[in-house]
Amino acid sequence: MAASTPDTAPAAKRDRTHYLYIAVIIAVALGITVGLVAPDFAVELKPIGTGFVNLIKMMISPIIFCTIVLGIGSVRKAAKVGAVGGIALVYFTIMSLVALGIGLVVGNILEPGTGLAVTDAVKDAGHAQVDAEAKDTTEFLLGIIPTTMVSAFTGGEVLQTLLIALLAGFALQAMGPAGQPILRGVEHLQRLVFRILAMVMWAAPIGAFGAIAAVTGSAGLDALKSLAVLMLGFYVTCVLFVFLVLGVLLRVVAGLNILTLFKYLGREFLLILSTSSSESALPRLIAKMEHLGISKPVVGITVPTGYSFNLDGTMIYMTMASLFIADAMGTPMSVGEQIPLLLFLLVASKGAAGVTGAGLATLAGGLQSHKPALVDGIGLIVGIDRFMSEARALTNFAGNAVATVLIGTWTKEIDRGRVDQVLGGHIPFDEATLLDDGGAEREAPAEVPGQGGEKELAKA
Repeated sequence: MAASTPDTAPAAKRDRTHYLYIAVIIAVALGITVGLVAPDFAVELKPIGTGFVNLIKMMISPIIFCTIVLGIGSVRKAAKVGAVGGIALVYFTIMSLVALGIGLVVGNILEPGTGLAVTDAVKDAGHAQVDAEAKDTTEFLLGIIPTTMVSAFTGGEVLQTLLIALLAGFALQAMGPAGQPILRGVEHLQRLVFRILAMVMWAAPIGAFGAIAAVTGSAGLDALKSLAVLMLGFYVTCVLFVFLVLGVLLRVVAGLNILTLFKYLGREFLLILSTSSSESALPRLIAKMEHLGISKPVVGITVPTGYSFNLDGTMIYMTMASLFIADAMGTPMSVGEQIPLLLFLLVASKGAAGVTGAGLATLAGGLQSHKPALVDGIGLIVGIDRFMSEARALTNFAGNAVATVLIGTWTKEIDRGRVDQVLGGHIPFDEATLLDDGGAEREAPAEVPGQGGEKELAKA
């Protein structure tokens, strides 16, 4: 019976969504064309792209809540959840340092900012980017605690939702059998939320058109020419990090080919490319990682936490942008000056998690606090920041996808047999519900999260 489901119902649904993402590609091409031909009109289309991204973002909190509550509430041992969180934070810290190191090496080799002039207009633009919303470490930690339990869902703060979901999950876990009716209710709520998300996704072509047209129209070609070295250097660095660091880790630890994983996540990468926001793909990443065969606790903790702590693309961006600005200002930094600044930015990036345009805002706030003289040069990269934000978002997303697989492997919370079947195309992802086979395989939450490794051992 299980085999007949993928061969019948999902086939027609997959065909429909296939046309949807072809429409997204066409919309991106049209958006670029409109941005180049009629830039003033294109800039006015920005609210369309913003509106679509906001539609996706409104689904993030309920999806994270349902995923984590179902995952933790049905795991008997709380220590397992703590182990997942501890491994995730250690891994995120190490990878952030690796990303900073790679950006440091490439930035020092290219020296892209040498010879540029900084005008008064550029200085004014730089100071305008110093974001008052960027928080220090203490404010960031206190900000994780919501004002009320309800405000965690209305404030748009991922970590606040994560905290409430963890507390609810552990409470249901402690309730034992008495908590099962609540778990079933949360599972039905999750199905509803994912169904709404699937409906929202049909607006993707319109959102992609508005977002790309506005970015192209506001920056234009002239702004790109003088800064092409920085952009290309950043893109190359991101590619090296993804394929040489993440790709090797994925092969060694999980035995998977990173290109196969990226093919499975192709629609999410397209969505990010068209909206310049990795958050637009966060709900789908949660659904797809669970479908891949990774347990709910691992997915529910790793993905939302990674979106705040595992910002590999942002780390590379801040490294190269800092070196670029220092060179452009005629005050190149020695390695002894670079390392403390970058470590400071590493901490500052956590404080600006969730702020719109977090990369540029964090860079401006960090330089203002640590090396104010460099703030004048931030205006040099304002024009291309949105183009760089696409590579930043794609790298962040790739890092979190790989991290979820790695942590699932380390904690033995991954069903390798299912992974091979999913990546081989034998178990298609249901685009209509964003759940496995319409949710049939996840009917009993108590049987899902803790048994990825046990199933694998049983098969062996």
